[in-house]
Amino acid sequence: MKPSHKSWEVAPLLTNMAEAPVSYCTPLSTSFPSTASYHTGWSILPEEVIRNIERALQNGKLLEVIPVTRAVMERVSRTPVSIAVTGDSGNGMSSFVNALRDIGHEEETSAPTGVVRTTQTRACYSSSLFPNVVLWDLPGMGATTQSFENYLDEMQFSQYDLFIIIASEQFSMNHVKLAKTLKGMGKRFYVVWTKLDRDLSTSVLSHTQTRKNIRENVQENLQWEGLRDPSLFLVSNLDPLLHDFPKLRDTLQKDLSNIRYHAPLEALSQICENIVNDKVTDLKERIAKEHFQDFLDIRDVDDLREVLEAYRLCFGIDDQSLHQVAHCMGKMAIEYRAITKSQDLRSLCSRDWKLKIMTCLIMTIIPRLRSCASCLCRPITCCLRYMSRPVIRCIRRMTHRRILELIAEDTKTVLKKILEDSTIPA
Repeated sequence: MKPSHKSWEVAPLLTNMAEAPVSYCTPLSTSFPSTASYHTGWSILPEEVIRNIERALQNGKLLEVIPVTRAVMERVSRTPVSIAVTGDSGNGMSSFVNALRDIGHEEETSAPTGVVRTTQTRACYSSSLFPNVVLWDLPGMGATTQSFENYLDEMQFSQYDLFIIIASEQFSMNHVKLAKTLKGMGKRFYVVWTKLDRDLSTSVLSHTQTRKNIRENVQENLQWEGLRDPSLFLVSNLDPLLHDFPKLRDTLQKDLSNIRYHAPLEALSQICENIVNDKVTDLKERIAKEHFQDFLDIRDVDDLREVLEAYRLCFGIDDQSLHQVAHCMGKMAIEYRAITKSQDLRSLCSRDWKLKIMTCLIMTIIPRLRSCASCLCRPITCCLRYMSRPVIRCIRRMTHRRILELIAEDTKTVLKKILEDSTIPA
């Protein structure tokens, strides 16, 4: 499959991860597909990154996945995010940009404001409060052309990651059309009602009722177009510490993280899942041939407690490995153990009816069958043992495969948590 290039690519990492120590397992790499098959549609991860992840997961060394994912996430954290501030002319968009950046109108780097239209062309601004974020102050609708479609093209709406629709005095049809268009484009947007201080000072209603009326008016206008539960904030550009401004900032910080990390996390998670699935496929082939000792360092392949622990160790989700991972991530070990279902055989069987039945066969029926056979005469004993041998082997293979599948699911869950815990807060 040829990987598709998108707007975000991870640059090659500078440091090589140390070679993984040799495990007791027979190497699986000979049966694994090329790393090229792990490319995703989101971006192209460097071959080095994929190889390091693949080697770590093949050898059951989840601890070695951490530095690789952290390096990727550190680069992702510096990914620029573009935010467009738009709306009708005269709604206070430039003043909002300054308030969001927490600077005064008189400062040299502030967006120009005034009682007349001041923004004729789009302008970009930055802020230390939001690193690697570009705030685009767009001309209000009607400032450049009366055509809504031309406005979208002229302002290059497709290039922005998030939109802030500014409104005041009234929520017009232009605002509704903007919101509907952005939803159709799959873009996240906020509706911000500015100049709340003026509304509160001129209204004969109480402050609570005034705010309620504004919210209901905006929500009703959007609901007519099927837009429900918008991200709506009522603020005053004159005081960015009052009303919904703090909530707006907190929401924006969270969404910046989502914008940056969502696609990379999905891509890395898919790569990890594919590698784990390929490892499972390889191990199932070995189970079918009953080559247990090739990859399981156990004395009795019918001792399911020992088998379970061997598979957990094979995938790197045994207690000691999880403790090391949690320590490296700065988390409590219980956080990682709690998300796994395979901590012990009893709890695993209680959650999976298929394994429960197989376990019953392995631990009760088969021993009884062997015991009964030993009490009979030698010819009958030999006959029963010969006839029961294929049944025992079939049950054993089915049980091992089921344990393997459940361990693999736990491994994917742990890997997802490692990826999420590797993200850097905005």
